[in-house]
Amino acid sequence: MLETIVNFLNALLWGKLLVYGLVGAGLYFTLRLAFIQLTHFGHSIKVLAMSRDGCESGLSSFQVFCTSMAARVGAGNMAGVAVAIGAAGPGAVFWMWLIAVLGMATAMIESTLAQIYKVKDSDGQFRGGPAYYMEKGLGQRWMGILFSLFLILAFGLVFNAVQANTITGAMDKVFGFNPMYVGLALVVFSGFVITGGMRKVARVSEILVPVMALAYILVALMVVMSNLEQIPAIFSLVFKSAFGWQEAAAGGVAYSVAQAMQAGIARGLFSNEAGMGSAANVAASASPTPNHPASQGFVQMFGVFVDTIVICTATAAIILLSGDLGTTDDGIRMTIGALSSHVGDWGGAFIAIAIFLFCFTSIIANYSYAETNVMFLSGNSKKALPLFRLCVLAMVMFGAMAKISLVWDLADVSMGLMATVNIVALLLLSGLAIRVINDYREQLNAGTIPEFDPRKFPELREQLDGSIWTNGEDLNPAEPLERPLNT
Repeated sequence: MLETIVNFLNALLWGKLLVYGLVGAGLYFTLRLAFIQLTHFGHSIKVLAMSRDGCESGLSSFQVFCTSMAARVGAGNMAGVAVAIGAAGPGAVFWMWLIAVLGMATAMIESTLAQIYKVKDSDGQFRGGPAYYMEKGLGQRWMGILFSLFLILAFGLVFNAVQANTITGAMDKVFGFNPMYVGLALVVFSGFVITGGMRKVARVSEILVPVMALAYILVALMVVMSNLEQIPAIFSLVFKSAFGWQEAAAGGVAYSVAQAMQAGIARGLFSNEAGMGSAANVAASASPTPNHPASQGFVQMFGVFVDTIVICTATAAIILLSGDLGTTDDGIRMTIGALSSHVGDWGGAFIAIAIFLFCFTSIIANYSYAETNVMFLSGNSKKALPLFRLCVLAMVMFGAMAKISLVWDLADVSMGLMATVNIVALLLLSGLAIRVINDYREQLNAGTIPEFDPRKFPELREQLDGSIWTNGEDLNPAEPLERPLNT
């Protein structure tokens, strides 16, 4: 009975509502922001390069970027892409690219809002995210509570079990390691990091994420360079499959296109998380450079690009160039087989190590997202964190040992509901977010370093934490405020 309900909800959420909702929101934000992901792509890299050391209250933009990438880049970037190609053909890769481009605009909106409405916790650390902008921006704490509960269940508990399960499966398959011992090692390593809180998660992420991402990309580039003559044919295959042109003679165009669209869009959404509200939790923790909420929007916009356009495409290239598209549901086995066909037996060991690093960093980053939402529910008190950390480690051990297909489906439902709540909030608050982003762009176009002045936005008078953006200044001055920028 439970399995039937879960399958129905997943089919409804991920087969229809969320695909249309996230694609529609991404298209709307892209148009309202005048294709900012294309016109300001270079600036997003500059913002990341400008990142300075974090302050006592916040993390640096680079630390935040690495932490969000740690959560984004996981087994899905290898196994998920493989399953999408196996189930729907090479055309799924095109739709994965498209949803990433649209998702960049959505990430811009949600991360800007997270920065606007951030607060300080009992230790003076910046906290924020969808739960906070739902409570402060919309005045709807119940929405924030609902979002927090869904995120804690999905990211804090179940997804970490799934990541642990993926690690033990790969280690057992390639090296023959006992899952129990792998699980115990994961508990020890994860416990060491998460007990240090968000700052330790950020420090570990900024070390591991660049190493693992660069190594994976370099191997993919090596495969591409050794098969350079096949690249034009691969691109042709992707585009033809995306629009069903190669199946036209067989009369299977509609089914083939629909399958490619659904698989590619769902894989892209799952991987880059744009619009789900997850990465916004860590985006709020930054001490931004320039000192403007929109600067973190540019950082997270670039994160979506790296996750999907770069890393997922690297996996797709390895698989498509192998010529063995397969139909297996075991994406890890498919990716291992594809890389091994290019580089030999060491390909399996490389994928297993990559999975360990990708999934381990996802565990600690997912914890940091959940920690912020536990803090929201507890009124920014840290009293509940020790018990929550024990629950997270217990789920890591459970995932390492258990068969968790139903639990994974439950997590999909929870994440789908979380994303639904977030999309509603983003659309309701998008007018403010767009004006703040336009304020940043106007200052940039004027040749000045953008600086956020909340007095330009009268609706924020009663909503902001006065100790952050206002430097303690009165947001209710006697003189008239500047008029808001036009959208």
